[in-house]
Amino acid sequence: MPHSARGATLASLALLLAGCVSLGTPSAPPPERAERAPEDRDEAATLVLANVFQSMQRLVQSAPAEQAELLAEARAAYERAPQGSAQLRYALLLATPGHPARDPVKAQTLLRDLAASPESIVPIERAVTLVELAQLDRELGLSAENERLQGELGHSDNDHDRIVAMQRRLQAELDENSKLRKQLEEAEAKLDAIAKIERNAGERRTGDGGRGP
Repeated sequence: MPHSARGATLASLALLLAGCVSLGTPSAPPPERAERAPEDRDEAATLVLANVFQSMQRLVQSAPAEQAELLAEARAAYERAPQGSAQLRYALLLATPGHPARDPVKAQTLLRDLAASPESIVPIERAVTLVELAQLDRELGLSAENERLQGELGHSDNDHDRIVAMQRRLQAELDENSKLRKQLEEAEAKLDAIAKIERNAGERRTGDGGRGP
């Protein structure tokens, strides 16, 4: 999927989920602070993801030096706290197409770890994690299949080359045998001619000896 479409998909998902989180029931009484804690986490995560999506866009559009700086900051944050939002941010930047340091395999590993530990992220982050992971799984699966097919094609080409070489050697041997047969036939013809001459000469000598002087 192109990076613009992927970013739009993730951004739309984040906004949709954020909207769902912010919707309340008019008749319900205001919740207590403790009851609003999960909602506050979702709202905070939405802001974090919005910042991540902006970073993904900058990563594609910026110069190499800024790209390296963005990734270095994300990696440092992940190394300080290798879980949760920091891990998701680093994974999404690594998965973003269009920059030389892209590493979809590492991004896939990070996202799989997050998907296996859903308690470390809030629902909106889990949704983004699963969407991006599904896209990477498909991309890497297609890449592996393409490599396999190219490998098989390479083997087929090698087999074809070996067959062609064998055919050439076989044809060379046939040509050589044909040449030898022709030489043998010429030699047999010469021997036949010599034998005929000798028979004729012997017949003449026998005839001359029978008549006498």
